[in-house]
Amino acid sequence: MATNADTSMASTSTRSAPKVNKSHELARSVIKTPPYSYAHLELSGADLSSKNTGAEELDALQVRSYCTAALKQFLGATGMAIPLDILKVEGRSCWLRVPRDNLGAFAAAITAWQGTAQEGAHSIFRIRGCSDWLGALVGQQDECRLWTG
Repeated sequence: MATNADTSMASTSTRSAPKVNKSHELARSVIKTPPYSYAHLELSGADLSSKNTGAEELDALQVRSYCTAALKQFLGATGMAIPLDILKVEGRSCWLRVPRDNLGAFAAAITAWQGTAQEGAHSIFRIRGCSDWLGALVGQQDECRLWTG
């Protein structure tokens, strides 16, 4: 009699209700290393002659010229070959797309660049942020106002 009870107990524990999957996976995509990185630059500088009191507005041609000068000074002809895509220029800020493998060299070149001096005003680029994802840079635009008031 004990054997009948043991077998009936074992058979009920191994049975389980079939699981119903209510969601369906349509597609799965994993991006391990994106091909591009993004940089947010800001033009800053000191007005040495006090005759230029207005804020200098950037345009795409100036951004390309300044970045090319910085890359040429730091890396020579190899630096000039780094492709840059200017995504947006607004006021004194600009957003660039750079190949991911070249972001370190680009950031080093911009940091080491001495800038330009025109009509007594010295202008340099300041790196506000670099990221593999553009969305991470967009939210940082007004982040410094949190601490400076």
